[in-house]
Amino acid sequence: MVATKEVSLPRNCTFSPTDWQALAPFWYPVAFSHEITAEKPYGTHLLDERLVIYRVSDGSIIVAKDLCLHRGAPLSLGWIENDRLVCPYHGVQYDCDAKCVFIPAQPDATIPLRLRLKTYPVMERYGLVWTRLIDNGEVPFPELAEWEDPDYIQVLPNSVDLDAAAGRQVEGFLDVSHFAFIHAKSFGEKDNPEVPDYTIEQTDSGFKADYISTVSNYAHGMKHLAPPDFLWRRLFELFVPFTAKLTVFFPHGKLHVLNAASPISARKTRLFVPICRNFDKDAPLQDTLDFNDQVFYEDKAIVEEQWPEDLPICLADEVHIAGDKSSITFRKKLAAIGLGKSFTS
Repeated sequence: MVATKEVSLPRNCTFSPTDWQALAPFWYPVAFSHEITAEKPYGTHLLDERLVIYRVSDGSIIVAKDLCLHRGAPLSLGWIENDRLVCPYHGVQYDCDAKCVFIPAQPDATIPLRLRLKTYPVMERYGLVWTRLIDNGEVPFPELAEWEDPDYIQVLPNSVDLDAAAGRQVEGFLDVSHFAFIHAKSFGEKDNPEVPDYTIEQTDSGFKADYISTVSNYAHGMKHLAPPDFLWRRLFELFVPFTAKLTVFFPHGKLHVLNAASPISARKTRLFVPICRNFDKDAPLQDTLDFNDQVFYEDKAIVEEQWPEDLPICLADEVHIAGDKSSITFRKKLAAIGLGKSFTS
């Protein structure tokens, strides 16, 4: 469990206080790097907190609470001028150190020390901007080393918005027994639903699940590309709480998919999916993007309909089968960081 310091919860918070405290110390993606410019601030939400994000002339990024303490205006509606974030209501200006440095209505007055931005830590990785709302010590950062590997091509699909809890989405990504049903139109095989036993390895960041089966990861129409009797290995790695990496071992290389679910609120999620592969480097990237969209939108359709909407942490609340080892371990890991047994309820 990550120790947290008490902070004020966001207005109209959809999480219970203890669940919010448990989730806030971890890293989450909040935007694509290309969305953040030095021309206009960008507004978004994380764990119900309103955030403003902008870039300054040296290329660095600032993430702050989207609130001007003068009269409560959202700074994301403002603009950037000479590396200063300008409030749209009264033109109050904040510098790169988060301090208010100019008030147009009173240019010569002493500026109150309290008139400053609440800022958050920032990491720019895998084409994404990451932040955390409580900075109280190191927590594992999701790893996708292949993003910097010249032997791989890097693909950054569009994000996916879900009216669903991040925990439900991540559990679905880790699940291996739904391929024959939810993904029957993309790569799943209706006549091959059986889930062989697989191993779970505990890690500092979460766990690894090493799953080997005969279910091909090629899309329908391309299944013939796999050698006869080829065994497909899928290695899942969880980074608590809501990021997971899948490595698929193809006949001629590896595919890596980072499933990074950003909890906008308790039941709204923005999903980012950086992808790397070291084969078929000359193949059209649009085919990869289209296949990725198909798979994740197949998941979206069912995840948005699950009930209860929040992922049950108490294992007695749902019935489990042998193939659910990953999801059972996932729920135990979430309980270990302090999420309540009924998770937000």
